[in-house]
Amino acid sequence: MCGIAGYSLSASSSVERTLAAQALLAGIAERGADAVGYAYRRGSSPVTIHKQRSGASALLERVVLPTSTTEALIHVRDYTKGHPRIEANNHPIRHGSVVGVHNGIILNDDELMQQHDFQRAEPEMTVDSEAIFALAEAHQSDPSALEQLRGSMATAWLDERQAGTLFLARGVGRPLWVGTGRDEMLFASTKAALEIAERYLRLKLRKREVDEGTLVQVGDGQVLDRRRFKPDRDFEERSLPAVRAPQEGASCLQRLAALATL
Repeated sequence: MCGIAGYSLSASSSVERTLAAQALLAGIAERGADAVGYAYRRGSSPVTIHKQRSGASALLERVVLPTSTTEALIHVRDYTKGHPRIEANNHPIRHGSVVGVHNGIILNDDELMQQHDFQRAEPEMTVDSEAIFALAEAHQSDPSALEQLRGSMATAWLDERQAGTLFLARGVGRPLWVGTGRDEMLFASTKAALEIAERYLRLKLRKREVDEGTLVQVGDGQVLDRRRFKPDRDFEERSLPAVRAPQEGASCLQRLAALATL
């Protein structure tokens, strides 16, 4: 049960970029402690990625995003496939021009990689999530391509071929929430994480859960398009506790309170 979060901001948004990332990270920190990471982009620049094998508390105070950041992705990992000792297995994951984060499990990733002749981004990678981003790159983020996936999924990605655009998708089995303001759109695995961001950023967001089988395209802090796809509903997953690392959540929220006063 991983945690994902991030944002898309217009150039006119007054949101402090680093604090926004820290608040969202603190909000999802309790969902995993095997690895943590974030990625960001400024306009048409390449995506910058930072990740490490630790819980969120070991990274929170060292998160730094430029003031010109337009999109960000954040992830905490509770791993299933792809051991976190191999850095390439940890999120955000790059496959070609696409960089993404995922909460869930994809059961047919090896089959899809072989079927489409996709090469792993790095030879040692075994993480199942890469199949999502390989399909997104090959099919230009066409939502129908996601129908090939079997498993559970809430995901987000950036494509370096499409400046200023963030993609969100929810299949089955995992939550995904978005919050929109005048010049910003934030997303997270839980409504509570968005509420934490609201409090520390002094924002008022319109919050809603993304429907299963939906791909959302976001740009300049606004939802540009919503498209439907048919996720494979034959997959059944046992119920998992959402809180996997309560100590990480408590520690990060305490540290966030101190950071916000600086």
